[in-house]
Amino acid sequence: MANMTPKERVLAALDRKKLDRPPVVCFTQIATVDAMDAVKVYWPEAHTDPHKMATLAAAPNKLFGFECVRLPFCLTVEAEVGGCRVDLGKMDRTPMVKSHVYDENNIPDDLPADFMTKGRIPAVVEGTKIAKQQYGKDLPIVAGTTGPLTIAGHLVGTENLLLWIITNPEAVHKAIKLATKLERAYIGALAKAGADVIVMSDPSAGTDMLSPEMFDEYAKPYIKESFTDAGGAHKVLHICGDTTVLLDNMIATGVSGLSIEEKVSPEKAVEIVNGRAALIGNIGVVRPLLQGTPEDVFKEATRVKKAGFNLVAPGCGLAARVPKANLEALIKAVKG
Repeated sequence: MANMTPKERVLAALDRKKLDRPPVVCFTQIATVDAMDAVKVYWPEAHTDPHKMATLAAAPNKLFGFECVRLPFCLTVEAEVGGCRVDLGKMDRTPMVKSHVYDENNIPDDLPADFMTKGRIPAVVEGTKIAKQQYGKDLPIVAGTTGPLTIAGHLVGTENLLLWIITNPEAVHKAIKLATKLERAYIGALAKAGADVIVMSDPSAGTDMLSPEMFDEYAKPYIKESFTDAGGAHKVLHICGDTTVLLDNMIATGVSGLSIEEKVSPEKAVEIVNGRAALIGNIGVVRPLLQGTPEDVFKEATRVKKAGFNLVAPGCGLAARVPKANLEALIKAVKG
């Protein structure tokens, strides 16, 4: 097992096979300013240029030792394709949705026929192909996407979506169905481009907004449908916040891996999941990774590894200014 490639180790861990150690990965936003400096590729250009995207996605493997290549670097690709205005950010700030498109009375039934050629979808698909060609023999190619409920919130406004759950549930389902059509096609294209793992982040489906019962109505069926054309790629669901009461619901979406934040006790997560899905996480991205010391990071990563997570990783997307020493401590705690 010590001679496994990172790709073999990651895929085996997602299949919940017994290993000498878990892989150490970042399945959420992976790029940092140190990684950008190392390869002379920077945001925002790397959001739109597929060659720069692939180069930056691989840099954290070379610089820190993360056992994956992960792209793209935000959750706004689908929103932009759906018609939202997106600010692509700066070197140390990820893109943000700046405008919504629809109100409850004008949500369309379908997307334009050529939507897959719009926005950054072609760049991400091409970046995935390039990453597969350049790094895919030894490293797993991890493609990140956005969950249907979060996309729907981008399209109509998340506050509106939550209000409509009470006042106009039909409009909520219509918006999520539209988002699901977009997401299913996008995931299918990423799988065909060579993604070994597809990670869907659906932060709006967390317990800050939905109860478990509401998750089953407004998130679970649409997540399942979005993954329909994922082919042989491993499916991972990431949800922010304290997902302790959602873990069973997340497993019921049919994914092979759950990516969770530090608000969930790692020991409790392992107890609840009980081998039914691979657990990925759950080291805090603010504390200890951004604001803590290398010693803090090493201690927390050791705890997560000891708890029995299948893959040790940051609990959410990395801030661009996470210190290099803290990421090196994370890798060392897992790899030794």
